[in-house]
Amino acid sequence: MAKTSVKARQRKRERMVAQYAEKRKELKNAGDWKALDELPKNSSKVRLKNRCQISGRPKGYVRYFGISRIALRDMALDGKIPGLRKASW
Repeated sequence: MAKTSVKARQRKRERMVAQYAEKRKELKNAGDWKALDELPKNSSKVRLKNRCQISGRPKGYVRYFGISRIALRDMALDGKIPGLRKASW
């Protein structure tokens, strides 16, 4: 489980990316690199990291579900994800 501060920092970055998305797009289209450079660094989409929505784990992230492989396995075994079950042959 990730530290609470790490998860909070990620949420802050997500808010900033959403807040400045339109302004960044306008500045990029205009080619105003100086003004773009003056925006907060955390407003750039590149600074976001895929993290598990449940635990905050950065590794083993499954994009389709938005959670880590460990959380996915636990939820699948508990039957919390419809149509997904452990394979056995």
